[in-house]
Amino acid sequence: MNAVYLAQDPTLADFGRDPWWLVLIKIVFAFVFAVLATLLGVWFERRVVGYMQVRPGPNQVGPLGLLQTLADGLKMAFKEDILPRAADKVVFFFAPTISVICAVTALSVVPFGPMVSIFGHWTPLQVTDVSVAVLVLLACSSMGIYGIVLGGWASGSTYPLLGGLRSSAQMISYEVAMGLSIVAVFMTAGTMSTSGIVAAQGDATQLTLFGTEIPAPGWYAILLLPSFVIFFIATVGETNRAPFDLPEAESELVAGFMTEYSSLKFALFMLSEYVAMVTMSAVTTTLFLGGWRAPWPITLWEGANSGWWPMLWFFGKVIALVFVFVWLRGTLPRLRYDQFMRFGWKVLLPINLVWILVLSGLRSIEDWDTRGKLIAVGVPAGVLLLVTLLWPSRKPQPRVTVQEQVNNRPHGSFPLPPMDLQIPPSPRTRRVVAEREPANVTAGSESREV
Repeated sequence: MNAVYLAQDPTLADFGRDPWWLVLIKIVFAFVFAVLATLLGVWFERRVVGYMQVRPGPNQVGPLGLLQTLADGLKMAFKEDILPRAADKVVFFFAPTISVICAVTALSVVPFGPMVSIFGHWTPLQVTDVSVAVLVLLACSSMGIYGIVLGGWASGSTYPLLGGLRSSAQMISYEVAMGLSIVAVFMTAGTMSTSGIVAAQGDATQLTLFGTEIPAPGWYAILLLPSFVIFFIATVGETNRAPFDLPEAESELVAGFMTEYSSLKFALFMLSEYVAMVTMSAVTTTLFLGGWRAPWPITLWEGANSGWWPMLWFFGKVIALVFVFVWLRGTLPRLRYDQFMRFGWKVLLPINLVWILVLSGLRSIEDWDTRGKLIAVGVPAGVLLLVTLLWPSRKPQPRVTVQEQVNNRPHGSFPLPPMDLQIPPSPRTRRVVAEREPANVTAGSESREV
Protein backbone atom coordinates (compact mmCIF):
# COMPACT_ATOMS: atom_id res chain seq x y z
CA MET A 1 0.00 0.00 0.00
CA ASN A 2 2.88 2.36 0.72
CA ALA A 3 4.30 1.88 -2.77
CA VAL A 4 0.89 2.63 -4.27
CA TYR A 5 0.64 5.96 -2.40
CA LEU A 6 4.23 6.91 -3.19
CA ALA A 7 3.52 6.66 -6.90
CA GLN A 8 0.04 8.19 -6.80
CA ASP A 9 -0.94 11.86 -7.01
CA PRO A 10 -3.62 12.97 -4.55
CA THR A 11 -7.15 13.19 -5.92
CA LEU A 12 -10.33 14.76 -4.61
CA ALA A 13 -11.29 11.42 -3.05
CA ASP A 14 -8.24 11.59 -0.77
CA PHE A 15 -9.51 14.72 1.01
CA GLY A 16 -12.03 14.82 3.84
CA ARG A 17 -10.77 11.61 5.48
CA ASP A 18 -8.21 13.03 7.90
CA PRO A 19 -8.79 13.10 11.68
CA TRP A 20 -9.36 16.48 13.27
CA TRP A 21 -5.86 16.73 14.78
CA LEU A 22 -4.25 16.13 11.39
CA VAL A 23 -6.39 18.85 9.80
CA LEU A 24 -5.37 21.19 12.63
CA ILE A 25 -1.68 20.41 11.98
CA LYS A 26 -2.11 21.28 8.30
CA ILE A 27 -3.86 24.56 9.09
CA VAL A 28 -1.18 25.57 11.60
CA PHE A 29 1.53 24.64 9.10
CA ALA A 30 -0.02 26.82 6.37
CA PHE A 31 -0.33 29.76 8.79
CA VAL A 32 3.23 29.36 10.10
CA PHE A 33 4.50 29.11 6.53
CA ALA A 34 2.78 32.39 5.64
CA VAL A 35 4.18 34.22 8.70
CA LEU A 36 7.74 32.87 8.41
CA ALA A 37 7.78 33.42 4.65
CA THR A 38 6.74 37.03 5.27
CA LEU A 39 9.46 37.63 7.88
CA LEU A 40 12.13 36.05 5.70
CA GLY A 41 10.66 37.72 2.60
CA VAL A 42 11.14 41.20 4.03
CA TRP A 43 14.72 40.35 5.01
CA PHE A 44 15.32 38.74 1.61
CA GLU A 45 14.03 41.80 -0.23
CA ARG A 46 16.14 44.24 1.78
CA ARG A 47 19.26 42.15 1.29
CA VAL A 48 18.74 41.66 -2.45
CA VAL A 49 17.90 45.31 -3.10
CA GLY A 50 20.90 46.31 -0.99
CA TYR A 51 23.12 44.10 -3.15
CA MET A 52 21.66 45.64 -6.31
CA GLN A 53 22.32 49.15 -4.96
CA VAL A 54 25.86 48.25 -3.78
CA ARG A 55 25.16 48.58 -0.06
CA PRO A 56 25.09 45.94 2.69
CA GLY A 57 21.43 46.02 3.75
CA PRO A 58 20.40 44.77 7.22
CA ASN A 59 23.41 43.08 8.85
CA GLN A 60 23.49 44.08 12.53
CA VAL A 61 20.52 42.42 14.28
CA GLY A 62 21.18 38.69 14.38
CA PRO A 63 23.38 36.66 12.01
CA LEU A 64 23.33 38.29 8.55
CA GLY A 65 20.60 40.60 9.87
CA LEU A 66 18.03 37.78 9.99
CA LEU A 67 16.38 39.18 13.14
CA GLN A 68 15.99 42.71 11.72
CA THR A 69 12.44 42.04 10.54
CA LEU A 70 11.47 40.67 13.96
CA ALA A 71 12.97 43.76 15.61
CA ASP A 72 11.00 46.01 13.24
CA GLY A 73 7.80 44.15 14.12
CA LEU A 74 8.39 44.62 17.85
CA LYS A 75 9.17 48.29 17.27
CA MET A 76 5.88 48.77 15.40
CA ALA A 77 3.96 47.02 18.17
CA PHE A 78 5.16 49.55 20.75
CA LYS A 79 4.53 52.59 18.56
CA GLU A 80 1.66 54.91 19.44
CA ASP A 81 -1.61 53.83 17.84
CA ILE A 82 -3.15 56.99 16.38
CA LEU A 83 -6.84 57.08 15.44
CA PRO A 84 -7.92 60.02 13.23
CA ARG A 85 -10.94 61.96 14.43
CA ALA A 86 -12.76 61.70 11.12
CA ALA A 87 -12.16 57.94 10.80
CA ASP A 88 -14.86 55.29 10.93
CA LYS A 89 -13.52 53.49 14.00
CA VAL A 90 -14.94 50.00 13.35
CA VAL A 91 -14.02 49.77 9.67
CA PHE A 92 -10.68 51.49 10.31
CA PHE A 93 -9.84 48.80 12.87
CA PHE A 94 -10.90 45.71 10.89
CA ALA A 95 -9.72 46.73 7.40
CA PRO A 96 -6.09 45.52 7.80
CA THR A 97 -7.22 42.12 9.06
CA ILE A 98 -9.34 41.51 5.95
CA SER A 99 -6.32 41.66 3.65
CA VAL A 100 -4.24 39.34 5.87
CA ILE A 101 -7.02 36.75 6.29
CA CYS A 102 -7.76 36.58 2.56
CA ALA A 103 -4.08 36.19 1.66
CA VAL A 104 -3.58 33.36 4.18
CA THR A 105 -6.84 31.62 3.21
CA ALA A 106 -5.65 31.17 -0.36
CA LEU A 107 -2.90 28.83 0.90
CA SER A 108 -5.55 26.33 2.04
CA VAL A 109 -6.02 24.99 -1.51
CA VAL A 110 -2.35 25.12 -2.56
CA PRO A 111 -0.68 21.67 -2.69
CA PHE A 112 2.71 21.57 -0.95
CA GLY A 113 3.48 17.96 -1.89
CA PRO A 114 2.08 14.49 -2.74
CA MET A 115 0.71 11.81 -0.42
CA VAL A 116 2.90 11.35 2.67
CA SER A 117 2.69 9.52 5.98
CA ILE A 118 2.12 11.71 9.06
CA PHE A 119 2.05 9.72 12.32
CA GLY A 120 0.94 6.64 10.39
CA HIS A 121 -1.84 8.37 8.40
CA TRP A 122 -1.51 8.73 4.62
CA THR A 123 -2.61 12.20 3.65
CA PRO A 124 -1.89 14.77 0.93
CA LEU A 125 0.33 17.74 1.83
CA GLN A 126 -2.56 20.14 1.32
CA VAL A 127 -5.15 21.52 3.71
CA THR A 128 -8.07 20.82 1.39
CA ASP A 129 -9.07 20.71 -2.26
CA VAL A 130 -12.36 21.15 -4.10
CA SER A 131 -13.42 20.79 -7.69
CA VAL A 132 -13.41 24.59 -8.11
CA ALA A 133 -10.23 25.38 -6.15
CA VAL A 134 -9.08 27.83 -8.83
CA LEU A 135 -12.20 29.91 -8.20
CA VAL A 136 -11.36 29.90 -4.48
CA LEU A 137 -7.96 31.40 -5.35
CA LEU A 138 -9.59 34.08 -7.49
CA ALA A 139 -12.10 34.88 -4.74
CA CYS A 140 -9.37 35.24 -2.10
CA SER A 141 -7.29 37.53 -4.31
CA SER A 142 -10.36 39.66 -5.07
CA MET A 143 -11.55 39.89 -1.47
CA GLY A 144 -8.13 41.00 -0.29
CA ILE A 145 -8.64 44.31 -2.11
CA TYR A 146 -11.60 45.08 0.17
CA GLY A 147 -9.23 45.63 3.08
CA ILE A 148 -7.30 48.26 1.14
CA VAL A 149 -10.42 49.99 -0.19
CA LEU A 150 -12.16 50.05 3.19
CA GLY A 151 -8.98 51.18 4.93
CA GLY A 152 -8.65 54.11 2.55
CA TRP A 153 -12.32 55.05 2.84
CA ALA A 154 -12.49 54.71 6.64
CA SER A 155 -9.45 56.94 7.19
CA GLY A 156 -11.50 60.08 6.54
CA SER A 157 -8.70 61.66 4.51
CA THR A 158 -8.15 62.50 0.85
CA TYR A 159 -4.94 60.67 0.04
CA PRO A 160 -6.01 57.32 1.59
CA LEU A 161 -9.30 57.53 -0.29
CA LEU A 162 -7.49 58.09 -3.59
CA GLY A 163 -5.20 55.14 -2.84
CA GLY A 164 -8.17 52.89 -2.13
CA LEU A 165 -9.90 53.92 -5.35
CA ARG A 166 -6.73 53.22 -7.30
CA SER A 167 -6.50 49.78 -5.74
CA SER A 168 -10.08 48.92 -6.70
CA ALA A 169 -9.47 50.08 -10.28
CA GLN A 170 -6.32 47.95 -10.44
CA MET A 171 -8.22 44.91 -9.20
CA ILE A 172 -10.94 45.33 -11.81
CA SER A 173 -8.43 45.81 -14.63
CA TYR A 174 -5.99 43.04 -13.82
CA GLU A 175 -8.44 40.50 -12.41
CA VAL A 176 -9.85 40.10 -15.92
CA ALA A 177 -6.45 39.34 -17.44
CA MET A 178 -5.62 36.98 -14.58
CA GLY A 179 -8.90 35.11 -14.93
CA LEU A 180 -8.47 34.65 -18.69
CA SER A 181 -4.96 33.28 -18.12
CA ILE A 182 -6.36 30.68 -15.70
CA VAL A 183 -9.02 29.79 -18.29
CA ALA A 184 -6.23 28.58 -20.56
CA VAL A 185 -4.89 26.42 -17.71
CA PHE A 186 -8.05 24.50 -16.92
CA MET A 187 -8.90 24.24 -20.64
CA THR A 188 -5.66 22.30 -21.02
CA ALA A 189 -5.77 20.40 -17.70
CA GLY A 190 -9.48 19.58 -17.89
CA THR A 191 -10.03 20.39 -14.21
CA MET A 192 -10.16 23.34 -11.80
CA SER A 193 -8.80 21.34 -8.89
CA THR A 194 -5.31 22.47 -7.87
CA SER A 195 -4.14 18.91 -7.16
CA GLY A 196 -5.53 17.86 -10.55
CA ILE A 197 -3.70 20.71 -12.31
CA VAL A 198 -0.41 19.64 -10.69
CA ALA A 199 -1.09 16.04 -11.72
CA ALA A 200 -1.76 17.16 -15.31
CA GLN A 201 1.70 18.75 -15.40
CA GLY A 202 3.36 15.35 -15.18
CA ASP A 203 6.83 14.38 -16.27
CA ALA A 204 7.99 14.86 -19.83
CA THR A 205 6.72 12.40 -22.43
CA GLN A 206 7.77 11.62 -25.97
CA LEU A 207 5.70 13.15 -28.73
CA THR A 208 5.86 13.05 -32.50
CA LEU A 209 6.21 16.49 -34.07
CA PHE A 210 6.72 16.67 -37.84
CA GLY A 211 7.91 13.05 -37.83
CA THR A 212 10.51 13.60 -35.07
CA GLU A 213 10.45 12.17 -31.53
CA ILE A 214 11.14 14.93 -28.98
CA PRO A 215 10.59 15.13 -25.19
CA ALA A 216 7.55 17.27 -24.35
CA PRO A 217 7.65 19.20 -21.06
CA GLY A 218 4.56 19.17 -18.90
CA TRP A 219 4.83 22.55 -17.19
CA TYR A 220 2.23 25.03 -18.39
CA ALA A 221 4.81 27.81 -18.11
CA ILE A 222 6.24 26.32 -21.34
CA LEU A 223 3.12 24.89 -22.97
CA LEU A 224 1.08 28.03 -22.21
CA LEU A 225 3.87 30.61 -22.23
CA PRO A 226 1.64 33.61 -23.19
CA SER A 227 -0.76 32.79 -20.34
CA PHE A 228 2.15 32.45 -17.90
CA VAL A 229 3.60 35.86 -18.85
CA ILE A 230 0.23 37.62 -18.62
CA PHE A 231 -0.69 35.87 -15.36
CA PHE A 232 2.56 36.86 -13.65
CA ILE A 233 2.22 40.49 -14.79
CA ALA A 234 -1.36 40.51 -13.48
CA THR A 235 -0.25 39.12 -10.11
CA VAL A 236 2.32 41.91 -9.77
CA GLY A 237 -0.39 44.46 -10.53
CA GLU A 238 -2.95 42.91 -8.20
CA THR A 239 -0.57 42.62 -5.24
CA ASN A 240 0.30 46.35 -5.58
CA ARG A 241 3.98 45.60 -5.99
CA ALA A 242 6.43 47.86 -7.82
CA PRO A 243 6.37 48.98 -10.57
CA PHE A 244 2.58 48.81 -10.08
CA ASP A 245 2.46 50.12 -6.48
CA LEU A 246 0.25 53.07 -7.41
CA PRO A 247 -2.19 52.78 -4.44
CA GLU A 248 0.70 53.63 -2.09
CA ALA A 249 2.77 55.85 -4.39
CA GLU A 250 4.68 58.05 -1.96
CA SER A 251 5.57 60.58 -4.67
CA GLU A 252 1.86 61.26 -5.29
CA LEU A 253 -0.21 60.07 -2.32
CA VAL A 254 2.19 60.24 0.66
CA ALA A 255 1.63 56.56 1.54
CA GLY A 256 -1.72 56.01 -0.16
CA PHE A 257 -4.27 53.93 1.73
CA MET A 258 -1.81 53.46 4.66
CA THR A 259 -1.23 57.18 5.30
CA GLU A 260 -3.32 57.39 8.49
CA TYR A 261 -2.33 53.97 9.90
CA SER A 262 0.26 53.40 12.60
CA SER A 263 1.51 50.78 15.03
CA LEU A 264 0.13 47.22 14.59
CA LYS A 265 -2.46 48.22 12.00
CA PHE A 266 0.28 49.55 9.74
CA ALA A 267 2.25 46.34 10.40
CA LEU A 268 -0.78 44.26 9.36
CA PHE A 269 -1.00 46.09 6.03
CA MET A 270 2.70 45.48 5.45
CA LEU A 271 2.22 41.84 6.45
CA SER A 272 -0.70 41.44 4.02
CA GLU A 273 1.40 42.76 1.13
CA TYR A 274 4.19 40.27 1.69
CA VAL A 275 1.82 37.38 2.45
CA ALA A 276 0.02 38.16 -0.82
CA MET A 277 3.36 38.15 -2.66
CA VAL A 278 4.30 34.74 -1.24
CA THR A 279 0.80 33.37 -1.81
CA MET A 280 0.68 34.47 -5.45
CA SER A 281 4.16 32.98 -5.96
CA ALA A 282 2.81 29.68 -4.59
CA VAL A 283 -0.28 29.92 -6.83
CA THR A 284 1.89 30.64 -9.89
CA THR A 285 4.06 27.64 -9.01
CA THR A 286 0.97 25.44 -8.74
CA LEU A 287 -0.69 26.54 -11.96
CA PHE A 288 2.30 26.96 -14.27
CA LEU A 289 5.52 25.53 -12.78
CA GLY A 290 4.44 21.99 -12.03
CA GLY A 291 3.64 22.59 -8.38
CA TRP A 292 5.70 20.32 -6.12
CA ARG A 293 7.13 18.30 -9.04
CA ALA A 294 10.89 18.35 -9.39
CA PRO A 295 12.45 20.15 -12.36
CA TRP A 296 14.69 18.44 -14.86
CA PRO A 297 17.33 16.91 -14.42
CA ILE A 298 16.29 16.10 -10.84
CA THR A 299 13.47 14.03 -12.34
CA LEU A 300 16.08 11.51 -13.51
CA TRP A 301 16.12 10.33 -9.88
CA GLU A 302 13.18 7.98 -9.37
CA GLY A 303 12.39 9.19 -5.84
CA ALA A 304 12.39 12.90 -6.69
CA ASN A 305 8.58 13.19 -6.70
CA SER A 306 7.81 10.99 -3.69
CA GLY A 307 7.98 11.40 0.06
CA TRP A 308 8.92 14.76 1.55
CA TRP A 309 11.34 15.80 -1.21
CA PRO A 310 8.65 17.52 -3.36
CA MET A 311 8.16 20.11 -0.60
CA LEU A 312 11.77 21.19 -1.14
CA TRP A 313 11.21 21.68 -4.89
CA PHE A 314 8.01 23.63 -4.16
CA PHE A 315 9.75 26.01 -1.75
CA GLY A 316 12.62 26.48 -4.22
CA LYS A 317 10.22 27.58 -6.97
CA VAL A 318 8.41 29.96 -4.61
CA ILE A 319 11.71 31.56 -3.55
CA ALA A 320 12.69 31.99 -7.21
CA LEU A 321 9.42 33.81 -7.98
CA VAL A 322 9.79 36.00 -4.87
CA PHE A 323 13.23 36.94 -6.17
CA VAL A 324 11.61 38.05 -9.44
CA PHE A 325 9.20 40.26 -7.45
CA VAL A 326 12.16 41.84 -5.64
CA TRP A 327 14.12 42.14 -8.88
CA LEU A 328 11.28 44.09 -10.49
CA ARG A 329 11.09 46.44 -7.50
CA GLY A 330 14.80 47.18 -7.61
CA THR A 331 14.94 47.63 -11.39
CA LEU A 332 11.81 49.20 -12.92
CA PRO A 333 10.47 52.69 -12.20
CA ARG A 334 6.85 53.23 -11.23
CA LEU A 335 4.40 53.64 -14.11
CA ARG A 336 2.05 56.56 -14.44
CA TYR A 337 -1.53 55.70 -13.61
CA ASP A 338 -2.80 56.22 -17.17
CA GLN A 339 0.01 54.02 -18.54
CA PHE A 340 -0.84 51.32 -16.03
CA MET A 341 -4.55 51.24 -16.88
CA ARG A 342 -3.88 51.44 -20.61
CA PHE A 343 -1.48 48.51 -20.35
CA GLY A 344 -4.09 46.34 -18.63
CA TRP A 345 -7.08 47.10 -20.88
CA LYS A 346 -5.44 47.71 -24.27
CA VAL A 347 -2.50 45.29 -24.17
CA LEU A 348 -2.96 42.35 -21.79
CA LEU A 349 -6.70 41.84 -22.29
CA PRO A 350 -6.74 41.74 -26.15
CA ILE A 351 -3.65 39.51 -26.30
CA ASN A 352 -5.24 37.14 -23.79
CA LEU A 353 -8.48 36.91 -25.75
CA VAL A 354 -6.66 36.18 -29.01
CA TRP A 355 -4.51 33.53 -27.32
CA ILE A 356 -7.57 31.74 -25.88
CA LEU A 357 -9.15 31.66 -29.37
CA VAL A 358 -5.94 30.19 -30.79
CA LEU A 359 -5.80 27.64 -27.98
CA SER A 360 -9.42 26.60 -28.62
CA GLY A 361 -8.66 26.17 -32.31
CA LEU A 362 -5.62 24.00 -31.59
CA ARG A 363 -7.61 21.74 -29.29
CA SER A 364 -10.20 21.17 -32.03
CA ILE A 365 -7.62 19.56 -34.33
CA GLU A 366 -7.82 15.80 -33.81
CA ASP A 367 -4.92 14.42 -35.86
CA TRP A 368 -2.17 16.31 -34.04
CA ASP A 369 -0.85 15.74 -30.53
CA THR A 370 -1.97 18.40 -28.04
CA ARG A 371 1.43 19.00 -26.48
CA GLY A 372 3.04 19.21 -29.87
CA LYS A 373 0.56 21.86 -30.92
CA LEU A 374 1.14 23.88 -27.77
CA ILE A 375 4.92 23.70 -28.10
CA ALA A 376 4.84 24.62 -31.79
CA VAL A 377 2.50 27.58 -31.26
CA GLY A 378 2.63 28.57 -27.58
CA VAL A 379 6.39 28.95 -27.22
CA PRO A 380 6.85 31.23 -30.29
CA ALA A 381 3.75 33.20 -29.26
CA GLY A 382 5.11 33.67 -25.75
CA VAL A 383 8.52 34.75 -27.03
CA LEU A 384 6.83 37.21 -29.41
CA LEU A 385 4.77 38.57 -26.50
CA LEU A 386 7.88 39.11 -24.38
CA VAL A 387 9.65 40.86 -27.24
CA THR A 388 6.61 43.07 -27.83
CA LEU A 389 6.35 44.05 -24.14
CA LEU A 390 10.07 44.73 -23.74
CA TRP A 391 10.60 46.52 -27.06
CA PRO A 392 10.85 50.31 -26.66
CA SER A 393 7.60 51.85 -27.90
CA ARG A 394 8.80 55.40 -28.53
CA LYS A 395 11.80 57.00 -30.10
CA PRO A 396 13.77 59.37 -27.87
CA GLN A 397 12.42 62.88 -28.24
CA PRO A 398 14.88 65.69 -29.10
CA ARG A 399 15.90 67.79 -26.14
CA VAL A 400 14.00 71.07 -25.94
CA THR A 401 16.01 74.12 -24.98
CA VAL A 402 14.87 76.75 -22.52
CA GLN A 403 14.45 79.34 -25.25
CA GLU A 404 12.22 77.00 -27.28
CA GLN A 405 10.09 76.37 -24.21
CA VAL A 406 9.68 80.13 -23.70
CA ASN A 407 8.88 80.75 -27.37
CA ASN A 408 6.29 77.92 -27.48
CA ARG A 409 4.46 79.28 -24.44
CA PRO A 410 0.89 80.34 -25.28
CA HIS A 411 0.41 84.08 -25.56
CA GLY A 412 -0.83 85.68 -22.36
CA SER A 413 -0.05 82.66 -20.16
CA PHE A 414 1.96 82.82 -16.98
CA PRO A 415 5.66 81.86 -17.16
CA LEU A 416 6.31 78.21 -16.33
CA PRO A 417 9.39 76.67 -14.69
CA PRO A 418 11.75 75.09 -17.24
CA MET A 419 11.43 71.37 -17.90
CA ASP A 420 14.14 68.72 -17.40
CA LEU A 421 15.94 70.92 -14.84
CA GLN A 422 17.13 73.26 -17.59
CA ILE A 423 17.49 76.27 -15.32
CA PRO A 424 18.48 79.41 -17.25
CA PRO A 425 21.73 81.07 -16.13
CA SER A 426 21.51 83.90 -13.65
CA PRO A 427 22.20 87.52 -14.75
CA ARG A 428 25.59 87.43 -13.00
CA THR A 429 26.57 84.28 -14.93
CA ARG A 430 25.51 85.84 -18.24
CA ARG A 431 27.56 88.98 -17.44
CA VAL A 432 30.67 86.92 -16.65
CA VAL A 433 30.26 84.89 -19.84
CA ALA A 434 29.85 88.07 -21.89
CA GLU A 435 33.05 89.52 -20.39
CA ARG A 436 35.03 86.41 -21.30
CA GLU A 437 33.70 86.05 -24.84
CA PRO A 438 36.06 88.67 -26.48
CA ALA A 439 39.11 86.94 -25.01
CA ASN A 440 37.86 83.56 -26.25
CA VAL A 441 37.21 84.96 -29.72
CA THR A 442 40.73 86.50 -29.90
CA ALA A 443 42.36 83.27 -28.75
CA GLY A 444 40.37 81.31 -31.30
CA SER A 445 41.37 83.60 -34.20
CA GLU A 446 45.05 83.40 -33.23
CA SER A 447 44.92 79.60 -33.12
CA ARG A 448 43.30 79.51 -36.55
CA GLU A 449 46.07 81.74 -37.95
CA VAL A 450 48.73 79.43 -36.52
